[in-house]
Amino acid sequence: MPNFALGLMSGTSADGLTVCAVSVRPFKVLHFKNYVYPPALQQKLLKAYSLRAPELSALHFELGRLYAQIVQKFLRDFHLSPNHLLVIGSHGQTVYHGPHDKIPNTLQIGEPSFLAAAFGKPVVSDFRPADMALNGEGAPLIPFFDEYIWGRSAPKILLNVGGISNFSVVGKNIQTFGFDVGPGNTLIDLAAQQLLHKPFDKNGQTAAQGSPDTALVRRLLRQAYFVQKPPKSLDKNTFGQAYLDKYFPPKRFACAADCLATLTYFTAAAVARAVTDFVPKTCQKELVVSGGGCYNKTLLTYLQELLPHVKITTTLSYGIDPQAKESAAFALFAWLALHKHTNHCPRATGASRATILGKISL
Repeated sequence: MPNFALGLMSGTSADGLTVCAVSVRPFKVLHFKNYVYPPALQQKLLKAYSLRAPELSALHFELGRLYAQIVQKFLRDFHLSPNHLLVIGSHGQTVYHGPHDKIPNTLQIGEPSFLAAAFGKPVVSDFRPADMALNGEGAPLIPFFDEYIWGRSAPKILLNVGGISNFSVVGKNIQTFGFDVGPGNTLIDLAAQQLLHKPFDKNGQTAAQGSPDTALVRRLLRQAYFVQKPPKSLDKNTFGQAYLDKYFPPKRFACAADCLATLTYFTAAAVARAVTDFVPKTCQKELVVSGGGCYNKTLLTYLQELLPHVKITTTLSYGIDPQAKESAAFALFAWLALHKHTNHCPRATGASRATILGKISL
């Protein structure tokens, strides 16, 4: 059995923990699986930013214990021996991200000491603060991974559609950069829960039956964030319930399908606007999609309509499952941090220099 690193990722939707085992040299995804959180825990995580200190501290430890239990299950599920485990990289659950606050700050929870204690291996966590200490946005972090994997090949845009959408621009002779683009699945999922009583619009099926309000989307894309030059990043709540209530009230639309079509179009149009405004023409050739949003066929259709000159594909074409990419990245980041190698792309975050991200628990 080869030695491996583990990466753990829990995204803005807080629906579960994705665990990924990778071989670092040469880099290869060996196994991955998403473990769904109980609904009560998901709701607690989604509302964590409003908790009092004692409650938030308890949740931080509850999540850390759960991570250790899930990793134990992952190792059993794939018959992996802890003896071959080199390091664990844990992003944690983002509770709040405020790079533009009076005191710039970010908070990810999921106490890593439980993982270190359970497996006797180093755990690297809390990746964002080191970037912010160098006046960076603390996000996005994935552009380093994209450069590591695709930086020597033809120029391409790597788009991740999680709760928030972000992309990286990488390729041979390209100075890698990236930024948070706008809404990902957050608004679509919230609307699906309210209008369809389903966790999400599977494959974009309901949106496909509706007609998007393109005039509304054009107006929204004039908002300050979309025209702001990168580097830039978002808190998950920027495009949350309050935004949905303000701009997409159900009474505005003839039916649920029209509302979901408009939200899906909005997500695609924000990406297209970012590509058009901020990506050099020579790099507008291929858009490689990952994250849960890549399974939304209506979203991909809108992306192709809005970017007809760009080839739309997914990371599966390159041997990395779209759901595994972010957790795989944190496995790599952890291995690099452990060996005192840079795992940071300051051009994507605006940090003053490159550094080694992450804190190590032994």
